Amino acid sequence: MREAHARGAPVIDRRDALAGMVAAFGATVFAPLARAAAYEPNPAINTGAPAKVFTPAQRALVAALSERVVPTTDTPGAIAAGVPAYIEHMLGDWAIDDERAVILGGLATIDARSMTDYRTPAVKATPAQQDALLTLAMTGGLADAAEFFPAFKQLVLTGYYTSEVGITQERHYLPVPGDYDGAYPYAKVKRIFSS
Repeated sequence: MREAHARGAPVIDRRDALAGMVAAFGATVFAPLARAAAYEPNPAINTGAPAKVFTPAQRALVAALSERVVPTTDTPGAIAAGVPAYIEHMLGDWAIDDERAVILGGLATIDARSMTDYRTPAVKATPAQQDALLTLAMTGGLADAAEFFPAFKQLVLTGYYTSEVGITQERHYLPVPGDYDGAYPYAKVKRIFSS
């Protein structure tokens, strides 16, 4: 990265991007994200090998649901950006048991509802069915998952927009300070600029 910066390529610090995302969530930020942004490991973070939080089935469901929150379009989606691994890292290394339980419980509730409504595990449900399940979680239609959706969405968005894909392909880097152009045509703005 330092070499790229020396050549004039932009360098964006992931910790700064994380702090910006957390600030956007305000008072409702999921606690592990706030701890990571402030770098206040309380409890002490895992400094060894990445913790494994999910079973293989849960990991697959996290990947499928992450991709529904940030799907692949003309830019890579959540899976390509490494969001599922990011979520597992945040839960394994920055969360306490109660915070992990919010995500794990929500995944179990979504899976159970999928079995009831569609007679298939949520990971094997169609994208439209997965969207319907996430909508139920978002709107309070899944009583046991009331806290799940806001926390999960924050993890997905933070993981995506602090990844290399999110910073370099989803958003365009605009160096600040840059040249001022008071008449910059809006039609040229294809994506949100970041600095």
